[in-house]
Amino acid sequence: MKKRIILVLLLTVSLTFVSCDEDNGIDPDRQEYLIAKPLKMAKAEFRAAVDIIGPQPIGESGKIYAYKNYIFINDKYEGVHVIDNSRPSNPRKVSFIKIPGNVDISIKDDYLYADSVSDLVVLYIGDLNKVEQVARLESVLGDNVVWPAGVQAFDWEDIDYENEILVGWDVVPVNMTEDEYNEKYGARNDVLFEAANVDAGTGQGGSLARFKIVDEYLYAVDSHSINVFDISDLEDPKSLEDVHAGFDIETIFNKGDHLFLGSMRGMYIYDISTPATPTFISEFAHGTACDPVVVDDRYAYVTLRGGNGCGATESGLFIIDISVIESPELKVIYPMEEPYGLGIKDDKLFVCDGKAGLKVYDKSNVPDLPQLNHFKDINTFDVIPLESTLLMVGDGTLYQYRYADDGIEHLSTLMLN
Repeated sequence: MKKRIILVLLLTVSLTFVSCDEDNGIDPDRQEYLIAKPLKMAKAEFRAAVDIIGPQPIGESGKIYAYKNYIFINDKYEGVHVIDNSRPSNPRKVSFIKIPGNVDISIKDDYLYADSVSDLVVLYIGDLNKVEQVARLESVLGDNVVWPAGVQAFDWEDIDYENEILVGWDVVPVNMTEDEYNEKYGARNDVLFEAANVDAGTGQGGSLARFKIVDEYLYAVDSHSINVFDISDLEDPKSLEDVHAGFDIETIFNKGDHLFLGSMRGMYIYDISTPATPTFISEFAHGTACDPVVVDDRYAYVTLRGGNGCGATESGLFIIDISVIESPELKVIYPMEEPYGLGIKDDKLFVCDGKAGLKVYDKSNVPDLPQLNHFKDINTFDVIPLESTLLMVGDGTLYQYRYADDGIEHLSTLMLN
């Protein structure tokens, strides 16, 4: 009798939990998948959409660029926020330049070069109250759509390729059963990921930049090529022959006659002493991971971020000896949590370690790397070390710091939302 009572009680409790799950809308057979949904525009609207408007709240802060007394912050796939930084202790938003599908810019002598998906757009910004489009080179940037990491599938449905253009991706969580997922995405997912992987002076960008102006040339990397442009006539750039450079290329950095490309597979070094035709010199291979790079006279500093679809599980700062440029050699690895951009200024190294904050190191005696500062409780993305101040962007916020003998000091904070 007691056993029967216990069995009834267990069955009642079990049914109660099932009932609670149903009442709360929880279906144990369903789980959350990260799906990349296409962001698209009508083609006619896309190529007529560049405009300058008043200050806007930022959606997803991207890369940062400094030029004269201004800071330009990318709003992923949307355009560029313009910040007046004539007073670094009190920066202010002044305008927003709408550029659909934009993630990168570079500026020379008041001419701004921007990607708009696969188009190269040239804007004259001598008067920031009246930005003027002076040129647009269509379909010259190759496989230039930024593919989001960490998603489980791409949703290609409902794209009218005749009349619409893909300008980016919106990653959203979708609840479905495993059978529903396999029916809609599973059979095509490997094919989709394979397709994603195949295909007054000059301003200063951060370590995550894919655009770089060197003298009279603009170099723009896509996932597998260096796109080369002759910009000796600033308002009439000429697209030259692309240089195949590998796969999964993400960033570009220049030091003298060399380009350093950061990819998910390694660091590639190219000679640009003949600037129209970059020539491969050497590479440093590492395990698959997301990879920006900065360089001083002897060392390359590479942050590798594991997880989030980047491939590797471990994250770290790799310091590579490039004193023999033809044979780069790993010197030391320092563990990190989730590093993104980094920068160098004199003997200081700045690392944006994601949610772990901004870390500042003394690099005067590599491989020793004593920490000078650690700014915690901020989400960091990319930095630009300027002559007298350090710019950093992360999580919709612009931070500025003043250099000090023993590190840096906080100067100002500007919320971009």
